[in-house]
Amino acid sequence: MTSTITRRMVGAVVATGLAATGTFAMSGIANAEVGTGNTAASSVSAQATQNFGLSTTEAKVIQGKVLKKYGYTGTKFPGKIDGKLGTNSWKAFQVYLKKDYGYAGKIDGDPGKNTIKALQRLLRHQVGAKLTIDGDAGPKTQAAFKKYALKLSKP
Repeated sequence: MTSTITRRMVGAVVATGLAATGTFAMSGIANAEVGTGNTAASSVSAQATQNFGLSTTEAKVIQGKVLKKYGYTGTKFPGKIDGKLGTNSWKAFQVYLKKDYGYAGKIDGDPGKNTIKALQRLLRHQVGAKLTIDGDAGPKTQAAFKKYALKLSKP
């Protein structure tokens, strides 16, 4: 009994922490008793928000200065400038990356490996980031993304 309560509390704390970071938010609820094999899960979207290290303020800059030009907040990819780079933000970003930075995938709002490779090319060009084009949004890519947002925030 105590171990079941502990597992549920730990799961709730982890889920709350992930959602609070702004880099991962769940759109469904999953109930699972860790280690028991008992799971009852509803639909969970692992890619609801992916800011790749940007703060809410930095993500708002990206949404307002870049993505708005490519359909975000409009009828094509409706959304608010809320600092959460979700599916429609990434769809607009993919349109931009396709136009100028070699993105050749579907406009699906999933910031997967090909989207990240195109983002890395943009960051090399826009802020001189010395990145390996590998599709991994690691610390160097995240730092360059922050630098890009800072560059855009200046008048």
